[in-house]
Amino acid sequence: MSRSHTRIWVGIDAGKGHHWAVAIDADGETLFSTKVINDEAQILTLIETARERADEVRWAVDISGRASTLLLALLIAHGQQVVYVPGRTVNRMSGAYRGEGKTDAKDARVIADQARMRPKDFVSLRTPPELVSTLQVLTNHRADLIADRVRLVNRLRDLLVGICPALERAFDYSAAKGPVVMLTEYQTPAALRRIGVKRLTTWLERRKVRGAESVAAKAVEAAQSQMIALPGEKRAAKLVCDLA
Repeated sequence: MSRSHTRIWVGIDAGKGHHWAVAIDADGETLFSTKVINDEAQILTLIETARERADEVRWAVDISGRASTLLLALLIAHGQQVVYVPGRTVNRMSGAYRGEGKTDAKDARVIADQARMRPKDFVSLRTPPELVSTLQVLTNHRADLIADRVRLVNRLRDLLVGICPALERAFDYSAAKGPVVMLTEYQTPAALRRIGVKRLTTWLERRKVRGAESVAAKAVEAAQSQMIALPGEKRAAKLVCDLA
């Protein structure tokens, strides 16, 4: 197939499941607009389609993270030039383009047009070395685990407020292991009062809790400040136990 253009720009609104690609020519006219599943075969078809339309294809994406890893790897492996157009730039410029609302196709066209009009403003992308990619995977995974733990601790504290607010205030459950160990067995004021400081200290020491006596004293002191059992306490206590 003969190429009808010297150079075209392809903007890609990248996503986890699929991307949207829009190609424009030097005058900013749309050549094609298409949905591309995040799959090797479909991305390769897109690359071939674009290369058939021009002598030179310049690509632009709005995401340089995990969602676009396969896309970027295939583009760079096939010798294509790719730049990164930040999402904030796309959002800021979208209002200047025709069409209402936010759509993948509109965003892809904005990406392509910004790359066409501002060739020196955006960073070129390269496939990162294996070590960098590995560190990115591990870092993102660690961030997810931290976020999960924060949500879990917040949920635990919320449940404790419905059992005994004083007990919830007594400890920093995100930083101290001992109080969390205690909650695997004792969650209510009545249960803590029954076991008392001495026996709770012994119970915690058997589970290798540091500062067991201090933890036990604070917990029982909090329990002694509340004699009433709150509605839903038993169910909340079971959930606290499971979370702990």
